[in-house]
Amino acid sequence: MTTFEICIDSVEGAIAAEEAGAARVELCSALFEGGLTPSIGTIETALHSVDRIRVHVIVRPRAGDFIYSPAEIDAMERDVRAAVAAGAHGVVIGALTAEGDVDVPTTRRLIEAAGGASVTFHRAFDMTRDPLAALEQLIELGVDRVLTSGQEVSVLEGAPLIAELVHLAAGRIVVMPGGGITPRNIARIIEATGADEYHFAALVTSDGPAVHRNHAPVMGGTLHRPEYERSGTSAALVGRVLAAARA
Repeated sequence: MTTFEICIDSVEGAIAAEEAGAARVELCSALFEGGLTPSIGTIETALHSVDRIRVHVIVRPRAGDFIYSPAEIDAMERDVRAAVAAGAHGVVIGALTAEGDVDVPTTRRLIEAAGGASVTFHRAFDMTRDPLAALEQLIELGVDRVLTSGQEVSVLEGAPLIAELVHLAAGRIVVMPGGGITPRNIARIIEATGADEYHFAALVTSDGPAVHRNHAPVMGGTLHRPEYERSGTSAALVGRVLAAARA
């Protein structure tokens, strides 16, 4: 049976994903930054707002590379423990060395902090210098799944590597394609990769409710979203991807 995980950044996203029939969500904040650790309040409220769907929480303290300082690793360990204590079904982690290998000591420490909860290694994997060796390291560490675009800009381009990883994994770890999946390409991706689990976002933008608007200041840097535009998970779009996958 094919499993679909939806990348979300809000409680409403969890509700929409469950409504559309997804099996699992990856709960993040700051998807514009690639996904960062959500607040404990968001985690707890999301868990209390859904009945069936499983909630995995990303633990990533900042955007940028995946090479972390001792202080950042301490914070990540605390965040893993807090997410699991709040009731999260799993955590999503990733750490690399400067040479582009899996940071084995840090990954092991975070797995231990998870206390038996499901562990996914996120797309830090796509930045490793030797993905085949990295896959074996993650298997040895006991990671449950790895999220990857096949080290390309999207899953379609990375499908050959993903198919190779699925073959080499041989059921020892779940290889979960993610990156650029849409209703138009999901069937081709399933055929090309042979994976059992798939990860995608289903975001749509909408106008915010503000009546009074000052367009001069911005709340971020030079690269930013429009201040009065919102982004949210669309149950209808999740449903269209699932329907296309099952067609």
